[in-house]
Amino acid sequence: MDLTLIVALVIALSLVFDFTNGFHDTANAMATPIATGAMRPKVAVGLAAVLNLVGAFLSTEVAKTVSGGIIREGNGGVQITPQIIFAGLIGAIVWNLITWLRGLPSSSSHALFGGLIGAAIIGIGVQSVDFTVVFAKVILPALIAPVTVGVVALVATRLAYFITRRDAGKADGRGGFRYAQIFSSSLVALAHGTNDAQKTMGVITLTLIAGGFQAVGSGPQWWVICTCALAIAIGTYTGGWRIILTMGRGLTDVKPAQGFAAETSTAATILASSHLGFALSTTQVASGSVIGSGLGRRGATVRWGMAGQIALGWLLTLPASAVMGAFAAGFTLLGPIGLVIDLVLGSVIVALLFRQSRRTRITHDNLHDIDDAALVVKIKKTPRRIARRDRKKVSL
Repeated sequence: MDLTLIVALVIALSLVFDFTNGFHDTANAMATPIATGAMRPKVAVGLAAVLNLVGAFLSTEVAKTVSGGIIREGNGGVQITPQIIFAGLIGAIVWNLITWLRGLPSSSSHALFGGLIGAAIIGIGVQSVDFTVVFAKVILPALIAPVTVGVVALVATRLAYFITRRDAGKADGRGGFRYAQIFSSSLVALAHGTNDAQKTMGVITLTLIAGGFQAVGSGPQWWVICTCALAIAIGTYTGGWRIILTMGRGLTDVKPAQGFAAETSTAATILASSHLGFALSTTQVASGSVIGSGLGRRGATVRWGMAGQIALGWLLTLPASAVMGAFAAGFTLLGPIGLVIDLVLGSVIVALLFRQSRRTRITHDNLHDIDDAALVVKIKKTPRRIARRDRKKVSL
């Protein structure tokens, strides 16, 4: 198979991952303002899409970490091939969709890194991965960031409630936080664009370097930045409603002051990490801030069962996506036929996951028709389902 065709295929698959990253991570910015009623669901995801698009143009430090850090390439390193990157992306996309179906806000970033690491180990060898960079810029931030942002959100929430505490006969003025949430959630969406879109930029840049179409050590080209920004924005607008439900109502009941505190804490952490080049998981940061805000509001309850499920998803993401990437990489060793097998198997799995999701559809229309205790969707029968039921009765 022609190398140019393979590179084009990998770039297309990278943009598919970028799209899934968008709808998988919409909840990071917009779950809390939707939960508090600060914005209508479709307005919220539309605003997030625009700001993700803008944010993608603000920095490329994280893209450089991906393209020239985690996987050794070029002089003094191991030349990774586009086929290996293709296999890593298959693992990342499949894991993203599995966790989306379960409504778990797992890390798209770690899914990507895990897929690439697993594929590189099988396709080239352990020496192809720079584990020092993996630990310093992926694992360490993943351990520190959720705890740090949780503490910051806890303090910010208590401060917000202290400043607006009720005096006898006076209103507390906390209703204004609902409007402030529009600003704070917008800042999170902008920060998400500066961090997450860059990861796909880094993958495409790594592919171009591996294929000999770009110089070693160079950053993302302008067309790469534009296409990645557009892909993540479109994905964001589709709305990952399952994860929005979990983040907005599954962890704790969010009030406007809480939401504002959580969102500002999330945005500050993500923007700082983007500036330093840390490939931070925005999902972990957003989840940590929501939990911290729940602990900070007197009388609020954190649903630790759900938090435990999310934490388990975090722990599994890197190794699970690595196993999937390694499995896909095994087929690439067969040559062009291996790429075809990967593409067919990946497409079948994705189709099955989407088919499964349609059995319990969650959209902006039924997002609020949820039982708070069990988070069970109360889905109204659609005309199509009613017609199917009537046909069954006729046949009987």
